[in-house]
Amino acid sequence: MATDRKKREHGRRAVNGEEGLKDKVKTFVEDVNDGDLVRFDVTTGQGFFKELLTRIKMVDVTGLGSQLAYFFLLSMFPLLIFLLTLLPYLNIDQSAIFSFLKEYAPANVYSIIDSTVGEILDTRRGGLLSFGIIGTIWSASSGMNRLSKALNQSYFAKEKRSYFVTRGLSVVFTLALVAVVAVALALPVFGQQIGQTLFSYFGLEQGFLTLWNSIRWVIPPVLIFTVFTLIYWLVPDAKVRFKDAVPGGIFSTVGWILTSLGFSFYVGNFGNYSNTYGSIGGIIVLMIWMYLSAMILIVGGQINAVMQERREVKRAKEKSGVIGA
Repeated sequence: MATDRKKREHGRRAVNGEEGLKDKVKTFVEDVNDGDLVRFDVTTGQGFFKELLTRIKMVDVTGLGSQLAYFFLLSMFPLLIFLLTLLPYLNIDQSAIFSFLKEYAPANVYSIIDSTVGEILDTRRGGLLSFGIIGTIWSASSGMNRLSKALNQSYFAKEKRSYFVTRGLSVVFTLALVAVVAVALALPVFGQQIGQTLFSYFGLEQGFLTLWNSIRWVIPPVLIFTVFTLIYWLVPDAKVRFKDAVPGGIFSTVGWILTSLGFSFYVGNFGNYSNTYGSIGGIIVLMIWMYLSAMILIVGGQINAVMQERREVKRAKEKSGVIGA
């Protein structure tokens, strides 16, 4: 029986995508019928969480989180510079952005952003700057590319798409992720000015401003949820339905918001990094926040994978008569 079990385990690893999941379900049902389980019973609450912890260890969430945090930081400044070039079209003064950052961001984080972005904008050279931004974003997308591999591993899938497809998706979602975080932070403060600009440009009725001022607080979490869910749906090279990506999207959205609020409160009241680390304190604060955010994003993907496996296993067990026998 042990030899058969090893063969089945080897077969499960040899296949990929939806076939890999079906093979795993079949193996699980066979083991249930044999009375010899080799994995956790994900149809139970305890088995579900044990399997989830196993997946988290399997993809090395802490190590992958540090990689993503580095690449997110790498892409932040090019995107911030790009967003600043759009300000004239939104009728928002560039100084207002820096005033907002100075008021709400930790002092050492603001000093780094102010000096870095200010120096680049003062000495920029159009073509060279554009080329540098494109190159940096291309490199930064390696983080999302690594996340894609981790999600494939969770679904027991092997990447079969071309290099340019996977890299293109990584670039798009890297930009989308950083942009939506920037919007989520800025919209509550500058939302009214943006609404007035849209009102004037499109000639909308006065009622639009009233509606806009009511919903602009809801837009950031909706955008974050949408991007997270699309990542879980499109990034892995596995058959994932959109509705099956929603649970991870909800978890990551709520987790990211709560973590950001909690970490901001901690830094503002207890964590005086500038006194401990000096001028690099801002980078440390930024990296810790990105590190926590990246781990939440990864765990959300694992939740989706285990929940999908749970549905397939439950369906197979019911069909084979394991449940209700």
